[in-house]
Amino acid sequence: MKFIVWLIRVLVFVLLLVLALANTQPATLNFLAGYAWDAPLILIGLAFFVVGLLAGLVSAVPAMLRLRMENGRLKRELRAAREVSPVKEEPPMPPLI
Repeated sequence: MKFIVWLIRVLVFVLLLVLALANTQPATLNFLAGYAWDAPLILIGLAFFVVGLLAGLVSAVPAMLRLRMENGRLKRELRAAREVSPVKEEPPMPPLI
């Protein structure tokens, strides 16, 4: 199974590499206020990919911190519950007929 996963990864990498090498023509990206950026098309695509990746990571940080805090709280509660002496339960009374 690992072989198939690695084979798929290599195929995707090769496909993306061929796509990158086929898109080396220059392109102009126009920004507001008259700014422009002349760069190969694949470099512009890579820049947008990196910006999107960073935005996704930054947006995931609050949820990750909240989950870590909850995990710590639950571990403390579990530790406290284990330290409490267990209450001995008596067996239930048999039914009266």
